[in-house]
Amino acid sequence: GFRKERAALEQLRGHRNIVTLYGVFTNHYSAHGPSRCLLLELLDISVSELLLHSSNQGCSMWMIQHCARDVLEALAFLHHKGYVHADLKPRNILWSAEEECFKLIDFGLSFKEGNQDVKYIQTDGYRAPEAELQNCLAQAGLQSETECTSAVDLWSLGIVLLEMFSGMKLKHTVQSQEWKTNSSAIIDRIFASEGVINSAIPAYHLRDLIKSMLHCDQGKRASAEKALCNPFFSIPFAPHIEDLVMLPTPVLRLLNVLSDASLQCEEEYEDIVEDIRDECQKYGPVVSLLIPKENPGKGQVFVEYANAGDSKAAQKMLTGKIFDGKFVVATFYPLSAYKRGYLYQNLL
Repeated sequence: GFRKERAALEQLRGHRNIVTLYGVFTNHYSAHGPSRCLLLELLDISVSELLLHSSNQGCSMWMIQHCARDVLEALAFLHHKGYVHADLKPRNILWSAEEECFKLIDFGLSFKEGNQDVKYIQTDGYRAPEAELQNCLAQAGLQSETECTSAVDLWSLGIVLLEMFSGMKLKHTVQSQEWKTNSSAIIDRIFASEGVINSAIPAYHLRDLIKSMLHCDQGKRASAEKALCNPFFSIPFAPHIEDLVMLPTPVLRLLNVLSDASLQCEEEYEDIVEDIRDECQKYGPVVSLLIPKENPGKGQVFVEYANAGDSKAAQKMLTGKIFDGKFVVATFYPLSAYKRGYLYQNLL
């Protein structure tokens, strides 16, 4: 597995939605003698953990769209290079705080299309029907007629997105007889029960996108490139406050810090800005600091750090701190939006 994963990551180097391989080293201190290890970039929270936090609520449309787009971009790239990931699941999709995107990890089961070397691919609950069939036949010592193709990855992603939307683990659902007979009806039911919370039209687009990935016939399944053209991706969603707490970025947003009165008085305002800057610099160099005096964003404090490690340390320490008699709420904020001046007119 090691050699194969290394080869795949070297071939797929350079795509922002695929984990970066920095190098290889030998660990001489492992229990089973020297072992070869991959040195990979450090990433943050996985979709698996995000699902735990959103249990039974489902993730926001912003998060689902962000994840779907990032993973589809990764799949379009690796499928174009002739690779199949073959183990796509929530714990193999991780958030990068530095680059503000989701990335695919774990290429241990990946293979070049047409050159599948292991019979057992994918994980229970995320396994495409053709891979399931191949597994069963392999256990009986038989050869499968159909080859597993890049379409297996789209099936897995379809299940991941359905879990993100519903907030439920679907392993037992997708292994049920009812799913095998009429998965479309089950998907409709999930969307009908959730539809109350989510506005109708984006939910219909997402439902159709998921259905296009979950055709039992791999020949009818949408490719990653085709899926990216779904109208779901043209809808602008805003992140929820939970998203901004869960997904670290190099920018912090502090709420409940300034009163309207302190925004009015120039002298008081400048003192507060200095106090906040001093406090925030304890956790790392502050690249920029912004406190809009007008809406949108009036009285919110935006602090840009040089890297996400510093902003994570600051977020941990500043949350719940008392500043000027008020409890501080610290969330992250998308650096891309901050750089565009999105939400505020002028940078101070």
